[in-house]
This record gives sequence, structure tokens and C-alpha cells, in this order.
Amino acid sequence: MTTLVDSNVLIDFLDPDSEWNDWSASMLEDAGESGLVAINTVIYSEVSVTFDDIDDVELALPQEFFVRAAIPWEAAFLAGKAFEKYKTQGGAKRSPLPDFFIGAHAAVAGMTLLTRDPRRYRAYFPKLKLIAP
Repeated sequence: MTTLVDSNVLIDFLDPDSEWNDWSASMLEDAGESGLVAINTVIYSEVSVTFDDIDDVELALPQEFFVRAAIPWEAAFLAGKAFEKYKTQGGAKRSPLPDFFIGAHAAVAGMTLLTRDPRRYRAYFPKLKLIAP
């Protein structure tokens, strides 16, 4: 099994003062024991905001543990469809949200998604297998 890790889990894991640090660390350990643990460019970008240097991001997200997975074209299409649904339901954003790319990537690739905030994923990707509190 491959688990795609949402940026909120990684941000909590990397912040020892986060109230979700223990849960995130435990879930990452479980994911690693169950199979591959993956991130994509969107997740990497969101996590990198808290760092000054790319080398520090690489140390925090070692490639030996976090597989770098490319977002397939089919997932980009599905993210666009999720955004279209969001807009028809009154969403105010002008471009697809990062969660749409993350959820679509996991859905198209048949991955489980580890997230602390499943609300949007459940709404737009109801068949997606989630690990969430």
C-alpha cells in the first residue's frame, strides 16, 4: 500500500509544539510500516513555506522515506472537475485548491491519503480511502 501524506500532517510532525505532533508521528510510522510513503510537488511546496533553504526541506523530508510521486495528467483533470463542482456550489477561489490536486492524485493513483483534515476530501473524492482522526 502507498500512502500519500497531506501537508498538514507533515507540518504538524515537523513542529514539536503542535497539538497534532504525536498523532502525526504515529500515523507516519504506521504508514511506513505498511508500505511506501509518498509526497508530491504540491505537498512539498506547502511544507517548504516554513523553511529558508531547500537543503533543510530535503533533510526534513528525506527521499529514503518520502517517495517523490509525480501528479498524473489524469489527476490534474480530476482536480479540475473537483474545482468545477466547488465553483458550482458557490466556492469563491479563482483557481483549483491544493487539496484538489492532492486528493485527485491519491484517487487516480489508488493511494490512501493520510490527512488531519478530511472534510474537503470526503466532499470531492468520496471513494478515496482516508486515514484521518
